[in-house]
Amino acid sequence: MFTTTLMGHYIPLTWLSLGVNYALGGMQPWGYHLGNLLLHAASAGVFYFVARRLLAAGFAARDLSIALGAALAALAFGVHPLRAESVAWVTERRDVLSGLFYLLAVLAYLRGVEGGGAIRSGWRAVSVLAFLAALLSKAMAMTLPATLLLLDLYPLRRQDRGWKALLGEKAPYGALALLGAAAAVVALRQGAAVTGYGEYGAAARVALVGYSLGFYPWAMLWPVSLSPLYEIPAWVNPVEWRFLGPTLGVVLVTGVLVALRRRWPAGLAAWAHSAIVLVPVSGIVHAGYQLAHDRYSYLSGLGFATLVGAGLTWMARAGRAGRVAGWVPGAVTAAAVLVVLGWGAGAWRQSQIWQSSERLWQAALEADPECALCNNNMGAAIVRSGRADPARLDLAEAHFRYAILLRPERPDPYHNLGTLLAGQKRYHEAGWALRTYMRLSPGAPDGPLRLGMLYVDQGRYAEAVASLDGALRLKAEYPEARAERARALDALRATDPALAERLTDRGRGEPHGP
Repeated sequence: MFTTTLMGHYIPLTWLSLGVNYALGGMQPWGYHLGNLLLHAASAGVFYFVARRLLAAGFAARDLSIALGAALAALAFGVHPLRAESVAWVTERRDVLSGLFYLLAVLAYLRGVEGGGAIRSGWRAVSVLAFLAALLSKAMAMTLPATLLLLDLYPLRRQDRGWKALLGEKAPYGALALLGAAAAVVALRQGAAVTGYGEYGAAARVALVGYSLGFYPWAMLWPVSLSPLYEIPAWVNPVEWRFLGPTLGVVLVTGVLVALRRRWPAGLAAWAHSAIVLVPVSGIVHAGYQLAHDRYSYLSGLGFATLVGAGLTWMARAGRAGRVAGWVPGAVTAAAVLVVLGWGAGAWRQSQIWQSSERLWQAALEADPECALCNNNMGAAIVRSGRADPARLDLAEAHFRYAILLRPERPDPYHNLGTLLAGQKRYHEAGWALRTYMRLSPGAPDGPLRLGMLYVDQGRYAEAVASLDGALRLKAEYPEARAERARALDALRATDPALAERLTDRGRGEPHGP
């Protein structure tokens, strides 16, 4: 767990937490879901205390309105529909675990600087250790030092200590952040395919950054049509309104908040925090098929949730001071309760799509019918369901073929289509699909394995052995390929013993390694 970079991530503490679940309850799902729920609830609880301190600093007060605002901020974070992906998806444990340590690091920092002056060494040690744990749970926590500097400016207003002192305080955080970033890059290059700038150039990256910085604030305000996958298009056109609109919106909002920075510094601080957290995943460095992910809002939305609480605090204080009519704070509080209930209902509905693979990908296709990966995954989910009636298999085939139509350069739909057609004994079509998969993914051993199995089913045993030998050259320790090769040779002995003997001798004499 401390050495793997499986799927492009270095997350040893997350693996350990899942290992604890396995030791206690095996593969029973309820234990993993309970773990995610408890961690998320703990994060929301810690965030209450973080928000309470931030609001107290911002309003320079410590009264009931601060507690009410902090409670609303914690609820806005905890029950928002954007949280559903991080909590309901078992293997997204890294979000809720990293988020808990991240918030503990912030809370310890706020305790350490309480009362003014330099941060107390004991609290800084606790904060740095919590930050390390956050990094070992998910690399996205690496931006914490920049967020702490932002908090120094507002609402803590510590800039009178001087930049040298503030930066010196952050040196341990910065060192850990650099190590975390280096580990993340190494893991990404070893376990996932990094999107090259030849595929999406500088102009496309600017469009991706603009889209990301605008997507998450808007999704918090209007959480509809949320999806488990927002697929990146084959070509990103920066002047297409899909990208140009969010980019212009980000520029406009940034300009307005900068202009209002003296009258409303909290707005700029929340906006800047969101940008700080999102920069590493905004498209400057990109891997995978996604344009955005709901889970990236787990940390980036903390500032906006605090703003929600600040609104209630301001209204309560304005009511007491007589700046608004007496009934207004009550009405605003009632509206806030209704909004939180609505968000909670939305989160519940969103969590339901994670109950099965078919429901998950059906929801994704409802949000974007032309998502190629969603079509491919929907077809695979139908096949894996075990309900193999002809109508459902026809539906799976249609999803595979539509995925190929949408993105013909991607190999996986060809493999899935070929496997499905082979099972239906549509050998000619299956052979075409599997050979196309091998052409698009020449280093994958499952291509020649599947083609060899297809040849065995057709009685083309010599060709099957040749294809299976190709699979073994790509993956020497491949039990399925060895078993299929033995099956093909056994069948060949009944029709051409001499050829079978030659192929057997060749298998003994030639190494199958790369």
